[in-house]
Amino acid sequence: MKRIYLNCGQLGLTPPTSTTPHSSTHSCNKRPSRFMIFASSWLPNYASLNNTFIASASSSLGGSEQLLDVGSKKKRKEIAGIDQDELVDPKLLAEPDSCFCEFKGVHIHHKIYEYDAESNSQTQINKLCLPMILLHGFGASVFSWKQVMKPLAEATCSKVLAFDRPAFGLTSRVNLTSGNGDTKPLNAYSMAFSVLATLHFFDLLKAEKAILVGHSAGSLVAVNTYFEAPERVAAIILIAPAIFAPLTAPSFFKESGEDNQRKEDNSSVTRNPIVGLYKLLSKIIKYIAKAITEMMKPMINILNSLYKKLLSSILRSSPAIMLVRMAIDKFGAAAVRNSWYDPKQVSEHVLSGYTKPLRVKDWDRALVEFTAAMLLDEESNTKPELSKRLNEISCPVLIVTGDSDRLVPSWNAERLSRVIPGASFEVIKQCGHLPHEEKMEEFLSIVENFLRRLAGDSNKQDLQPVT
Repeated sequence: MKRIYLNCGQLGLTPPTSTTPHSSTHSCNKRPSRFMIFASSWLPNYASLNNTFIASASSSLGGSEQLLDVGSKKKRKEIAGIDQDELVDPKLLAEPDSCFCEFKGVHIHHKIYEYDAESNSQTQINKLCLPMILLHGFGASVFSWKQVMKPLAEATCSKVLAFDRPAFGLTSRVNLTSGNGDTKPLNAYSMAFSVLATLHFFDLLKAEKAILVGHSAGSLVAVNTYFEAPERVAAIILIAPAIFAPLTAPSFFKESGEDNQRKEDNSSVTRNPIVGLYKLLSKIIKYIAKAITEMMKPMINILNSLYKKLLSSILRSSPAIMLVRMAIDKFGAAAVRNSWYDPKQVSEHVLSGYTKPLRVKDWDRALVEFTAAMLLDEESNTKPELSKRLNEISCPVLIVTGDSDRLVPSWNAERLSRVIPGASFEVIKQCGHLPHEEKMEEFLSIVENFLRRLAGDSNKQDLQPVT
């Protein structure tokens, strides 16, 4: 084989420039290797082909990365089957019977069903004739009441109104601002806002009194609205109420029990002086512990404030929003099915009704804000616990639950009925968390009987019909 001596120029390579003759790692004056000679004899354009190969390889890798990116974007585009690249203003998703009203900067979506006395052949005898306001639970909307609004209007011979609480349904999602100066605006996602919005609809209906119907977490709004304006609430209907019933007895039971305990303590002291000494030491320890607690209160308040600020920043962070989106995507439809006694009975129409709000702009951020407002409830520091005030409710109360509720167990609803004085309690068999959807006819029958009893006792309860 004939040896061929080539330099870098003949191979199409550009030799590196060197400022110092001794610092170069590659020199054209050096004898080429046998591999370079062999390659050049077979591949005259070796260098250019090599560069082309590298370029094509990198481009193909880039193309595969783009394909992967497109695939991941496709996954991100949909949450629970709803395209997230085409989120719109909630008013664009409104139905023909949808209404909107502005309250404190929030456009609240609501629906009103009016009782038509002329077309209805039923008489208004033994009817309460008071409007009814329906309050949905967490993750639900006006859609949840769609089947029962007309029958309830006929049962009450009046208007029935249902509205979407902020963060849910088609009510506008607002961005919270810090406010100017010392004025802090009311958090639209707080319980206080929902209570005031409920009272706003009293005025919208021009009703002095109304019946409140709360489902699940909406029961909290109903009860809090009662304590805000008890003179305006004619009755309360709680469906699968997400209100934790207190484990201890009400205060009036406690007082009688304490009196008996004091008598027993006095008799035991007279019989045994050691018992008396033990009681005295216990009281001294309690007083000391109380004094230490009072001294530590300022520090506890500071730590509590810092904790709330830290928790607030974590809840409102981008990772928290991402977690919310992942949770809704993975468990949203399953949660709806799990709310029914028979998950197989949940139709695609029901699922689409519950997932429709996922097409609204900023639905995820609003849901995070709602969760933050719920966990960081500032009113809890200024008002007594709701569970300790339940025995103060004096209006008629009906509690309805399903015997197979997986989200809020029926035993909690039963305990709640024992705490609220005079509350009626009804259990629907083979029913889950949504009696008004899953067992509509049985639910309506229970409500009608309850309203019929109220109408009979309307004079005693001083219930005035709406004119």
